[in-house]
Amino acid sequence: MQRVYRGFDAQFERVRANYVLVLSTLLTRRLFFGGAFLGFCVLSCSLFFFLGRDFFPSVDAGLIRLHMRMPTGTRIEETARTADEVEKVIRELVPAHDLATILDNLGLPYSGINLSYSNAGTIGTLDGEIQVALASDHRPTEEYVERLRLELPKRFPGIEFFFQPADIVTQILNFGLPAAIDVQIAGANIGQNYELMSKLLTQVRQVPGAVDAHIEQRLDQPTLALDMDRTRIQQVGLSASNVAQNVLVSLSGSAQTAPAFWLDPKNGVVYSVAVQSPQYRVDSLDTLMRTPVSAGGANPTQLLGNLVTAHPAIQQAIVSHYNIKPVVDLYVSVDGRDLGSVAAEVERLVAQVRPQLQRGSDITIRGQVTTMQSSFIGLGVGLVGAIILVYLLIVVNFQSWLDPFIIITALPAALAGIAWTLFITATTLSVPALTGAIMTMGVATANSILLVSFARQRLAEGSQPLAAALEAGATRIRPVLMTALAMIIGMIPMALGLGEGGEQNAPLGRATIGGLLFATVSTLFFVPLVFASVHRFLERRAAGGAAGHVPGGAPPAASSSE
Repeated sequence: MQRVYRGFDAQFERVRANYVLVLSTLLTRRLFFGGAFLGFCVLSCSLFFFLGRDFFPSVDAGLIRLHMRMPTGTRIEETARTADEVEKVIRELVPAHDLATILDNLGLPYSGINLSYSNAGTIGTLDGEIQVALASDHRPTEEYVERLRLELPKRFPGIEFFFQPADIVTQILNFGLPAAIDVQIAGANIGQNYELMSKLLTQVRQVPGAVDAHIEQRLDQPTLALDMDRTRIQQVGLSASNVAQNVLVSLSGSAQTAPAFWLDPKNGVVYSVAVQSPQYRVDSLDTLMRTPVSAGGANPTQLLGNLVTAHPAIQQAIVSHYNIKPVVDLYVSVDGRDLGSVAAEVERLVAQVRPQLQRGSDITIRGQVTTMQSSFIGLGVGLVGAIILVYLLIVVNFQSWLDPFIIITALPAALAGIAWTLFITATTLSVPALTGAIMTMGVATANSILLVSFARQRLAEGSQPLAAALEAGATRIRPVLMTALAMIIGMIPMALGLGEGGEQNAPLGRATIGGLLFATVSTLFFVPLVFASVHRFLERRAAGGAAGHVPGGAPPAASSSE
């Protein structure tokens, strides 16, 4: 171990000697190098405008969540048959060694509780959700999603397919919505709003990176309308309420309007009792028209066909409200492009539609994109606040306004390093990346404090500013490199995105590594130059001021020459 230590120390001393040689050369060319380095850092920060923005990176959880929507009014039997055909296509496009499980959920959830807590977007028997779980060591999930997104509409024309977030992280970030972007028109005129949204849907589908765009609501649900003959109803001693109540109980049951319970004496369990006509018996219009209608008591029972006239009609398949107002929702997912860029283009299209809205209607963008924008503003303010608070803390510690400013001159290089690392690794700007940027500010500042505090000590002992800066760099290079390397080496596994779900924190590691690499260079080369230049200027100004006030009241040099 001694031999290893001595060999390493000898190599390090060579590095130190070369560093001192380079730093001494740069100290004699402070203006050129300082201006070039600062200009490079400022220009590098412009890369942030080309990185793109995402709330959080996507995670490959090995799950696919495919939603299939048939034409409105499709029976559940036909939906099930089509789902079997879609499954065959999935097994054809996804190799057997990568396929683990396929699960189909067709129609509405069984209970209202399941429907309330589900974000599947099901609106009736026309809906089917196919969940695919891939085997371990599978190929990228996005590759199979792309295949299915291209092939399924070709094989099944007239059927709407779209993919919803399958991993729990993205579902939470969407706050219950089935897509990252929700364009919502709220207003009483549903027909006109739906027409405008249909035109907007055509334009959104042309936006690069916007995928699976679809309107949640449908207005063409086929129904059977029953028009009451109120004159005839009164003639037979009934009321409109009697007709509606009898039809409601027959078709939907009485569990909601008149709950009843039965206690089983054998096991002591209370069962809910619902009165309802068996659905398999109401299999035709003629059967429906033979539904008995009565008001109870001595009034005779009438058949429904004697009291109403039936005719086909259409209505909304799903009714959605936001703050009481009826709404129409356009859901847009993002693939192959950052969320911020797609959202910006969608906002531009929305701005073109807004003047066409009827009075009383309004269009807004909701979903993950709004949360991302507010989070970025908060983290940006936090980053600036962290720099200011660190500066003020150093001011209190150093009892100086100038030296703390010299210390934080290393931070522009840290921002430049973050920008270059994210740009080279094709990583978008996200919440983890901004969190890594805040972490980098602290470590970079600590390294600069090590160097500047030592230079201040040498300056107080009588050294010249250039000599103090050179000696501080030569002495503090070891702890600065140790601190930076410890953080960089620790962040490498995170930056590589190793492990399950490692993609989520990879931007944090990459931003930290890039920021520290550039900040370390700035601490060792740029900060000593700034320190030497500033204190040399102060020294010259102090010397000039002292020369201008000669003891005994002698006039300054300029006055004597005059």
